[in-house]
Amino acid sequence: QVHVVESGGGVVQAGGALRLSCAASGRSERVGWFRQLPGKEREFVAAINWSGVSTYYADSVKGRFTVSRDNAKSTVYLQMNSLKPEDTAIYYCAAARFVGSWDRDYDYWGQGTQVTVSS
Repeated sequence: QVHVVESGGGVVQAGGALRLSCAASGRSERVGWFRQLPGKEREFVAAINWSGVSTYYADSVKGRFTVSRDNAKSTVYLQMNSLKPEDTAIYYCAAARFVGSWDRDYDYWGQGTQVTVSS
């Protein structure tokens, strides 16, 4: 069993930055970030493998967001720069037991953290 807890959300002005943290106990082959707006489907944002060598991003955040991990602290980070109002959403962290597709088949989910970008 892997427990996943996100933190670091908040309110920021457009063009600003936030760093989200995901504390994930136990080993996870992949950790992904997803986001969801009210009434919309959850969408993939970014993911990282166990070693931290491989990462993958949605086109909408490529070049602005960076995912990293510190396995000694059992924590994955999502650094979000140049934030836009359309980045406003609840952000979820998810952990996967097995190697697989970057944007699906995750086993454990956090409760989410709200990110609001004001214009």
